[in-house]
Amino acid sequence: MLGRKITWITADTETTPATGSRIAERFITREDCTILIGALHSGVANAITQVANKYGVIYLNTNSSAPSEAGENCSRIKFVWDGNGTNFSKASVKNAVDSIGKNWMLLTNDYVWGHTTSASTKAQVEGAGGKIIDNLLVPQNTRDFTAYLLKIQQAKPDVVATAVGGDDIKALREQVAQLKLDGRPAWINNQQDWPDVWGSPDSLFGVFGTTWYHKLPLPGVADFVKKWQAVNKDGPIPVPGNVSYNGYMATSELLRAIERAGSTNNVKIIKELENLKVSATERMQHFDAYMDPATHQMQQTIYLARRNTKPTDSTDLFEKRSSNYSDRMQTTMIVELCVSFLAHQGADKCCSLVTE
Repeated sequence: MLGRKITWITADTETTPATGSRIAERFITREDCTILIGALHSGVANAITQVANKYGVIYLNTNSSAPSEAGENCSRIKFVWDGNGTNFSKASVKNAVDSIGKNWMLLTNDYVWGHTTSASTKAQVEGAGGKIIDNLLVPQNTRDFTAYLLKIQQAKPDVVATAVGGDDIKALREQVAQLKLDGRPAWINNQQDWPDVWGSPDSLFGVFGTTWYHKLPLPGVADFVKKWQAVNKDGPIPVPGNVSYNGYMATSELLRAIERAGSTNNVKIIKELENLKVSATERMQHFDAYMDPATHQMQQTIYLARRNTKPTDSTDLFEKRSSNYSDRMQTTMIVELCVSFLAHQGADKCCSLVTE
């Protein structure tokens, strides 16, 4: 890039904010990294943001949909590439209130992504004329959901909206299916990440959001899947999903921004990314996308899906129900972007923070 070699370094943040902070500090101060990419977990992403902001290092949060990441935890140096939790809620809630029922329960992972996502869902439900009858907080790493499911059975809500992620949602899906609760009440899951879905398709239930699917009938999708498979032929998952897609798109647009800027100076790169507009064809989505210059959230197509009961092959797990343009995120607070940062220029070294 610009005649200089790009070096990649990876590390596992273990979905732990303290680990994320420590790795980010090491990458920047000892490995001379000028760009950080990844993290996947909202709490870890926020911790990395604090370190990156201190040194003026650009950070691409590639797969964290907590509204707070582009709200109260936004930063001039951070760009968020996943769909926003608020927009996932917007895409599904009003229709469900009107067509299914007004009494809702929330099932919420007890950390920043869960809290901010459920808060957004609550606002959407109440705005549509519905009522939240309870919000059940679920600690991270919960594997037994019996007590929560018993409360849901007793309360008899029309809809349960979950903000539960990672291995927790895998365990929840399996137990809901075992107890045959996947039909009634109705379930709305904010977003289902492809790595969490793969390997347990029989437990997939309810309506959920995603930013991309490998069988979208759009130009470039099939070719992208083939190229991804060629690079990842020994990997545990046979086709790319939303997590791989978000990471690819973020990195691709970063490199293009560097080329347009003609420099690795972070101020110049930030300005290029703030003005980013990407066509639907380039995005392999149904609508054009753009980077919100105020919040640094990528505004893009949001898809609603459910389990596919008539798959064409073993990877065809989703049935797409609709595609919605992701409106500009509306926050209830004034977001004051950080305007004081260090212009940091050095070797072209990209560091990837991975959560496994």
